[in-house]
Amino acid sequence: MKRKVGALEKVDADLPNLQHKIRRDPVSYREDFLKQYNQYESQREIFLQAPSSATDAGIVSLRDLIDFTSHVADCYPEITKSFPEELSQILTVHHKSLESELREKIVGSLVLLRRKDIIDSSGLLNTLFPLLTSTPSKTLRTLLFQKILSDLRTSNNKTTNHRLNRTIQTVLFNLLILDRTSPKGIWAVKITRELWKRQIWTDSKAVEIMKEACLSDNEKIVGGGVRFFLGGDKEREEMEDDSSDDEGVDMGKLKHQMGINKKSKKKIRVMENAMAAVKKKERRKKQPHPLNFSAFHLLHDPQGFAETLFSKHLQNTKSKLNLEQKLQVLQLVSRLVGLHKLTIISLYSYFLKYLTPRQPSVTSFLASLAQSTHSLVPPDVLEPLIQKIANEFVSEAAAAEIASAGLNAIREVSVRQPLAMNDTLLQDLVMYRKSKDKGVVMAAKGLLSLYREVGADMLKKRDRGKEAAMGLRSGERKERRFGEEEVGEIEGLELLEKWKEEEKQRKRLEQGLPAEAGEDESDEAEDEDDADGWEVEVDNESDDSGGWIDVESDVEIEISDSEDEKRPAKKAKAALAQPETENKENQVQKQEELEKKISTLATSRILTPADLAKLQELRLEASVNKALPASQRKRAAQQQAAQNRHIDDPLTAVEIEGLATLSKKSSKADKIALARDGKADRSEHKSTQAKRQEQKEREGKSSTNREKARKKNFMMTLGKAKSKQKHSLVARGRVLKAHVERGKRGGKRGNKGQ
Repeated sequence: MKRKVGALEKVDADLPNLQHKIRRDPVSYREDFLKQYNQYESQREIFLQAPSSATDAGIVSLRDLIDFTSHVADCYPEITKSFPEELSQILTVHHKSLESELREKIVGSLVLLRRKDIIDSSGLLNTLFPLLTSTPSKTLRTLLFQKILSDLRTSNNKTTNHRLNRTIQTVLFNLLILDRTSPKGIWAVKITRELWKRQIWTDSKAVEIMKEACLSDNEKIVGGGVRFFLGGDKEREEMEDDSSDDEGVDMGKLKHQMGINKKSKKKIRVMENAMAAVKKKERRKKQPHPLNFSAFHLLHDPQGFAETLFSKHLQNTKSKLNLEQKLQVLQLVSRLVGLHKLTIISLYSYFLKYLTPRQPSVTSFLASLAQSTHSLVPPDVLEPLIQKIANEFVSEAAAAEIASAGLNAIREVSVRQPLAMNDTLLQDLVMYRKSKDKGVVMAAKGLLSLYREVGADMLKKRDRGKEAAMGLRSGERKERRFGEEEVGEIEGLELLEKWKEEEKQRKRLEQGLPAEAGEDESDEAEDEDDADGWEVEVDNESDDSGGWIDVESDVEIEISDSEDEKRPAKKAKAALAQPETENKENQVQKQEELEKKISTLATSRILTPADLAKLQELRLEASVNKALPASQRKRAAQQQAAQNRHIDDPLTAVEIEGLATLSKKSSKADKIALARDGKADRSEHKSTQAKRQEQKEREGKSSTNREKARKKNFMMTLGKAKSKQKHSLVARGRVLKAHVERGKRGGKRGNKGQ
């Protein structure tokens, strides 16, 4: 009897077993829970009296009771009303002296209570975040950082929790503002950067937090903020690509396995999960793509931010940043200036002392200079910089790699501000196309081709080329003035308009109608044809405002009552009047041609995705690259890619050094690696049958019976071979005859018919 009672007591003391029973029937086990909860309260009081001198047995008992109570707290909400607050108090007050496992158990219990909706996210984060910035324990900081991120992700999983996000963003912002020298602000940088990468925070408030981090007095916080602006968008894109790649499920393979292999509950569950993942992926494809603006575009005051950043970290002689950190800040300032077309005149004079070939990371300084250049920078400010680059880098005494890097940097600056170059220097630099080094020749030719497009009048006549010379002679190419901007338009829109007009004429001819629509005919048929593209046309019948109508006959009537007008002499004045009339006619003709060139398609209807795809196709068809030989096609493609580079994309030191690689003498191994680059791996040659077999194995398909027999163990086939030797001549003849008949029928299944 005593042994049975002891066993029952052991069952009651088994907390996981009791937890399972309470989850099944909370009412029946209420008294048992009260016993354990009272024991928890007594253990907690004993621990709070002397936290540092607590015994190991008491700590283990308290830890197990906290774990048990947190798992079943939702079954007895009235009894455990004060339980979350007690855990928060223990963790807040005694986190430095708590035993590590007990401390982790309390944090895990608070997170579990949050998942059960016993406490809200704001209460949990108000407990954990102060500990993150104050605890000396590295393991606890790592744990708290993970729990805070996971809770924020869970809170914004289904819908964006704007209230919670604003609260946390305000806390992080104040953490950076109140004490700029404190290292605690690094946690604000880490949390914001991680949530930005996961696209949980994509608003301007997060960008303002990182902006304040860049203006901090702590070197680590400044580095984190600057790296966010320079690489945060790229991290977000890579994260999105990785998540889209991970969701790929081969449904054909799973269905084939379900049809062949033995069915079980686990395999059915895997199949259902895979189908749910595929459906989720399809729903994501149909959803509109979110507008992920770059962090640079969400800045509130980019001019003030760039000026403060430059004056505080670069111009300030008391700055504690090293050269690498200053270079990162300079890259950020230059990208801000180039992207938003800001004006910081003192920035360009800052570059002067770093533009020497002996300067470490000089190509990064050259790239930053090119990035900070735009069309609104005064040419007088840039001219000394280009002159110094030419004097320091581009000379006969300089190495080929240095000369090509200098020419490439000058070209990148001139692309953004062509007026910064003078005639004498340009003609001197263009002469380097006759150099013996390939990299220098390519860089000089790039500069020459640039100024043939943007400033052919600065070149000598023999260097202008055919198209530039004809353009200058006809007046189509003119020197661009400072601050002048081109009119924005959609490239190739007139091609799309012409194609649409041809399609309408073709459809009318197919219907037996004349190619041109009459004045009395309505455009209902055309509207029906365009209904699939949801195009909206504007009524062009009343172009003039106010209801006025142009009367063509009034133009022909010319009445002059002036007595001063006299008929000119037939010979002398006719010769003078003829050029004036010709000039007027030429001007009118040019104006009409310009009006014809400006397409009204974009202003009269909405371009559908199908229209944009057709527009891209027409652009490629009209491209002159198709007529070029293969040797020039690659160069033209590179020039087109350089022109089409997005304004948000940074200019790196690798692009400045690009042509310098042509100047280096490559070894045999480098040449072989360059030749193999981009080609398929030819290390192992396989037959077509072997490649098909590998593909079948990857797809999870089974092999044929013949393939299985070929791979069968020899000892397993030995008995069949011996039995064949014992066959009589009659039996062998019967087998051969059956084989012949079976071949005539087309095999056992009779595929050839009777």
